[in-house]
Amino acid sequence: MLHRPGQALWSLFLIPLCLLAPSLQARTLGFDEALRSAYASNPELSAAGRAIGIAEGERQQAGLLPNPTLSWDTEDTRADSAITSLSLSQPIELGGKRGARVALAERGQEIAAVELEIRRNTLRAELLEAFQAAWRAQERVRLGDLSAALAQRGLSAAEARVRAGKSAPLEATRAQVQLSEVRLELQRARVERDDIYRVLASLMGQAEPDFAEVGRAESTPAPEPMPLLQRLDDTAEMRLARLQIDQRDASVKLARTQRVPDLDVTLGSQYDRVARERVNLVGLSMPLPLFDRNQGNLLAETRRADQARDLRNASELRLRRETRQAIDLWRTAQDEVRTLRDSQLPAARQAVDSATRGFEMGKFGFLEVLDAQRTLLAVRDQYLQALARLAEARGRTERIYGDLAAPR
Repeated sequence: MLHRPGQALWSLFLIPLCLLAPSLQARTLGFDEALRSAYASNPELSAAGRAIGIAEGERQQAGLLPNPTLSWDTEDTRADSAITSLSLSQPIELGGKRGARVALAERGQEIAAVELEIRRNTLRAELLEAFQAAWRAQERVRLGDLSAALAQRGLSAAEARVRAGKSAPLEATRAQVQLSEVRLELQRARVERDDIYRVLASLMGQAEPDFAEVGRAESTPAPEPMPLLQRLDDTAEMRLARLQIDQRDASVKLARTQRVPDLDVTLGSQYDRVARERVNLVGLSMPLPLFDRNQGNLLAETRRADQARDLRNASELRLRRETRQAIDLWRTAQDEVRTLRDSQLPAARQAVDSATRGFEMGKFGFLEVLDAQRTLLAVRDQYLQALARLAEARGRTERIYGDLAAPR
């Protein structure tokens, strides 16, 4: 069989690529990298950022002067007796309408910037929760592999004792059932891990995950509630509530300016073909505010301003309550994770190992092994649930205060 020289060179080129491909795929994703990717590529965050450009356009439009009106008319259609007029009308806004519009639009710009900050905080909290959920899913798979290995060891010991005539075949059946249950749980854990990987990837703006696993996010101790509550007024949500009050006050001022009618100034000339003369035209017009003085809109805007103040007070009460609830949950989950990780999980693993070795030596029946394995599974689930509550508490706190590890 003949080979062309180009094929040989191409094969040599493909060999290192094949060796590198697994390493390119099997990479560990760090939280900082995931956060940078989310800030750069998350479509919802990008859409929220567009609001700043929208507000800039509204601010620009608010500062523009009204356009003049050019008009032409004739009082007679006959060519030898027509009287034609050409005029230019310019509306002049009175009462400070333009300044009030600009002030209202500027409040809109400030609100758009703070809403983007809130969205960034929310995205960071969502990413943190998803990242830690992915790590917990990995841990569930790892512990599932360990449980499967222990169950396989128990099955091997049971089958050996049955072959030696030291145990009834029922022991091997129980061991086989236990192994099947553990393998099913392991399969569910792998499916859950892959689903959470996809959720994490979508927050990063990716259609599919480009990582094989995630590293553990750095854990931080629960903060003290009082220092956090002292920072409450500086949080993005409270600043947004104050800006919304300012926006409503600016709307009230704009509604007050609408009570003052605008003045229309007209300049033009008129030509009379019969008299063969041209005359200049000057006109002033202003609506009389006899019935509509914008009183209904002013009342509505005043009530909206009152509503914004009530919502600001409600937001403060809610954020104070949520802060204390999150810190309490954080502390409780932190203590539970520490206890389960440092004492109960090692003890449960040791109990399974001791029961399995005792069963192999004929000191225990397989029911003791089965009970120890089920205890280990229960403690493992408690540990993972405690980790989930810990992540939830931190996420709830950082939704309000942003990155707690950032320098102040």
